[in-house]
Amino acid sequence: MIDTLADAPQSALSGVARVLVHAGRLSAKAAEDLVKSAKERKSSFIASVIAAGAVSPSDLAHTLSSALALPLLDLNAIDAQRLPHNLVDTKLALQYQIIVLGKRGNRLFIGGADPTDQEAVERIKFATQLTPEWVIVEHDKLSKLLEKSSASAGETLESLGGSGEFEFDVTDDVSAREESADTVAEVEDAPVVRFLQKMLIDAINARASDLHFEPYEYHYRVRFRVDGELREITQPPIAIKEKLASRIKVISRLDIAERRVPQDGRMKLKFGSKAIDFRVSTLPTLFGEKIVIRILDPSSAKLGIEALGYEKIERERLLKCIHRPYGMVLVTGPTGSGKTVSLYTCLNLLNQPGVNISTVEDPAEINLPGVNQVNVNDKAGLTFAAALKSFLRQDPDVIMVGEIRDLETADIAIKAAQTGHMVMSTLHTNDAPTTLTRLLNMGVAPFNIASSVLLITAQRLCRKLCDLCKKPAHFPREAMLNAGFADEDLDGSWKPFRAVGCSSCNNGYKGRVGIYQVMPITEEIQRIILAEGTAVDIAKQARSEGVRDLRQSGLVKVRSGVTTLDEVVSCTND
Repeated sequence: MIDTLADAPQSALSGVARVLVHAGRLSAKAAEDLVKSAKERKSSFIASVIAAGAVSPSDLAHTLSSALALPLLDLNAIDAQRLPHNLVDTKLALQYQIIVLGKRGNRLFIGGADPTDQEAVERIKFATQLTPEWVIVEHDKLSKLLEKSSASAGETLESLGGSGEFEFDVTDDVSAREESADTVAEVEDAPVVRFLQKMLIDAINARASDLHFEPYEYHYRVRFRVDGELREITQPPIAIKEKLASRIKVISRLDIAERRVPQDGRMKLKFGSKAIDFRVSTLPTLFGEKIVIRILDPSSAKLGIEALGYEKIERERLLKCIHRPYGMVLVTGPTGSGKTVSLYTCLNLLNQPGVNISTVEDPAEINLPGVNQVNVNDKAGLTFAAALKSFLRQDPDVIMVGEIRDLETADIAIKAAQTGHMVMSTLHTNDAPTTLTRLLNMGVAPFNIASSVLLITAQRLCRKLCDLCKKPAHFPREAMLNAGFADEDLDGSWKPFRAVGCSSCNNGYKGRVGIYQVMPITEEIQRIILAEGTAVDIAKQARSEGVRDLRQSGLVKVRSGVTTLDEVVSCTND
C-alpha cells in the first residue's frame, strides 16, 4: 500500500486523499482522478468523493476517525439549537464547512468532515483566539445542518414577528437606571413592546425608508415612507404615545427623562445572526414627541454601481474620475436623493487592501468594513474641519466628507484634493452647474475650484414602475415636446408607460431609481470658472459637451420604460 501511495504524485494526494489511499478505500489512480475532478468543479475533495459514490459519508467519517485518532460524533444525536452560535462568524463556518460544538477553557471544539484542512484551523484560531480541536462528523449530516442554520438566519422578519426570537440590542443606560419603578413599567409594557416590534417589522417588509410616530391633540398616527412617498399605516390609541416614546428612547440609548429638547440616537434589531440598524430622532411638538426612525440598510451600499441607474456614459465618466489618484468628486441633490448611497458605492469600489480610506459623517449611516469611519461630534469639538485636519496626518488615499457646509471645511477638502488625495463629498444644490457657484459664494477662490474639482454629479430618485402591472400610455405630441423630448425622439419606435397598481406594488410603483447629471470639469468649464462665469454659462458649456441635465436623464428612463413621464416631471421640476 505504501508503495502504491509513493507512486502517486505527492502534490495531488494530500490530506484526505492520502488517508483514503493508505486505508485501502481508494486506489491511487481513483484518488488522483477525484482530486482533478474537484479542482475542475471547484468543490472540495470530500464532496467529489461522496458525489461519485466512491466512499459513503459514514465510511469516510469512520475511516478518518480511525486513521487520524480523532473523536467521531453523530450529529443526529445532538440538539442543534443548543450549540453555541456566536463563537465563529456564520460566513466563516459556511466557507470552511464546520460547526462549533462547544468551548472548554481556551479550546474550541469544531465539527467537520475534513480534519486535514489546516487553513480552516488557522483562520478560526485567528478569529477566536482559541485553539481549535477537530471532531469528525459525517459530511451529509453536516451539510444539512449548515443549510438549515443558514436558512434559519435568513428567515424574513415577518415570519419572526410573532416568535419572540428577535431582540433589541440595549446597553445599560444611566438615565434608564435612575428612573422610577413606574417609568420602568411603562418602558417594559408588553403591548407597547409588541406594537413597536410589529411596526418595525412591517416597515422593513414594506421596504420603507423611514417610520414617523406623530402625536396630535386628539389622535396619534404612524406613517411609513415607501419609495419616497409617505403613507399612513395606523392610528393607535393616543394614550400609547408616552409609553412608546419611552420605549424607543431606552433602546436608542437616549435620556427618557428629557422631553424638552431634540435627541438623536441609534438602535439595532437582532434576528438570528443578522442585525438591522435604525437611526432615531426625537422632536418635541405641541402634543408630545414626534419620533422619526430611519432604517439603515447596509445592503444598499453594496448593490453595485450598475444597480443605481447610471447610464453607460454617465457610469464611465464617474468611474474614470474616482479612480484618479487625486482630485475632488462632488455629489449634489436635496435630502433623500440617494447621495450617501452613491458615495458609499464609490467607496466600495475603491475599498481594497492597499487603499487607506477615511470618512467623516454626521452621522455614519452604514458600517463599511475596511473603511475608517468617524462621526462628527460638535460638542466635543470634532467638526468636519477638525476631522479633515486629522485625516491628513493619517496617510489617507481616499477621504469622504459627509457634507461641505462652510468655507473652512471646503478649504481643507480642496487642499487635500490638491495634495495627492481623492476627496469625495456632498453639497445641497439643485444641479451640477450651481454647485460651482455655491462654492464661489462660500468664498472658495476660483483657481482652487478649477484645479481641484474633477466631476460633479447631481441626482434625484424617481419611483420605478412595477413590471407586473405597467401599461402603455398615450400623451399628446405637444405634451411630450413640452416635457423635453425632441422631434426625432417621437418616431413611434417606443411607447411611454403609466402606473396601474397591483397587489405586489405601491400604486403602480415598486422601488426607486436614480437619475443623474454627471458633469466632468473640462478645460472649457475651468476657463469659465476662472473668469467667474455664472451657472448658466457653465450649464450651456456642459450641454455642448454632451452632458445631460436631470430632465434629459429622466426622459431616458421614460423611453426605456423604467418610470413614467409624470414622475420625471415632478422630480425634475426645479
